[in-house]
Amino acid sequence: MSIAKSYLSNKPACKATFKFPREACPEAKTVHLVGEFNNWDSTATPMKKLKNGDFKAVVTLETGRAYQFRYLIDGSRWENDWAADRYVPTPFGNAENSVVDI
Repeated sequence: MSIAKSYLSNKPACKATFKFPREACPEAKTVHLVGEFNNWDSTATPMKKLKNGDFKAVVTLETGRAYQFRYLIDGSRWENDWAADRYVPTPFGNAENSVVDI
């Protein structure tokens, strides 16, 4: 997994490219990027499946913030990003959310 950040020069924003590799879940049919930036809407940000089997999504985020997120695989399995900037506990059991600092 990886997160590439490209800061815009004309406004305080960053295009963040999230990649979910095929190796993380070879049988995945769909992957959604779910987090604070889309109000934890599990269908708002579907990731595009690439020819090599990886999934990719690009979102524009306001700078100077940290955003919690996770990946939702096939609508039922949650996964963190192995390359997240850090992790924070959630109020739901012993789970953690990934965090990207922009």
